[in-house]
Amino acid sequence: MRTPTCCTEAVTAPIDLRELGTLGPFFALRDASCAESGLVTLGRAYQTGAVDRDPLGFRVGKVARALSVAEERVAVSVAQLGLAARLWSVSLGSAALFGRVPDLDPALLRWDPDASAPDDLFLAAGPRDLPADGASLRALVLDRHLEPLSAALRARHRVSAPLLRGNAGSALAGAAREISRWARRAGRSDIAARARLLTAELFEDPRLAGTGTRTGSAFRRTSCCLYYRVPGGGLCGDCCFERPPQHSSPPAASG
Repeated sequence: MRTPTCCTEAVTAPIDLRELGTLGPFFALRDASCAESGLVTLGRAYQTGAVDRDPLGFRVGKVARALSVAEERVAVSVAQLGLAARLWSVSLGSAALFGRVPDLDPALLRWDPDASAPDDLFLAAGPRDLPADGASLRALVLDRHLEPLSAALRARHRVSAPLLRGNAGSALAGAAREISRWARRAGRSDIAARARLLTAELFEDPRLAGTGTRTGSAFRRTSCCLYYRVPGGGLCGDCCFERPPQHSSPPAASG
């Protein structure tokens, strides 16, 4: 079914990264400068064959130390979920605000694995902006980022594909929820409508369709991100569990 153009294509405003950042910290995206030119690109980070530098491994280790978690798969999950949230937030937020999306090509998007949001992503000047329809967002975020990110992590660590797909769905739902909250505060029902329609279209993708149940802006996962295994972590708001499982027998990575 074709999405009404009044809600998704009527925006003609140029992309303003500063305005995009007002939606929240995870929506921030900065122009890359000479100071950031030495940072790794996400395209380089997704490569699985290189052994000289491993920015994903560095990020996983940093997360493990910050959370004082001994289980590597927990740190992998948290690290991947954070990056997925950044990518969905920037792309969906820009689509809802401006009707266009910056070209987040992995070869253009520089990443600081030693920094946290919103200080981790920098975009080099791209040749063009991209359309803000569901097909373009799927190709941009799922195909060009989250699929190779998942493949790279699974090549290095013991973590399940359903868990990482669940994180991708959770991150998308979270980005949509934040946009809805911002739009309500700002009195911009048009922004909320565009984000809602695009999110519904994105969740039709088979890679996201089974990751959870959506009721309005609420989302209930069918898998667990394992955050409850972080000391003092507890359950996330969209967790599939009603209460934290016992630690005596580790759960399957998919929850």
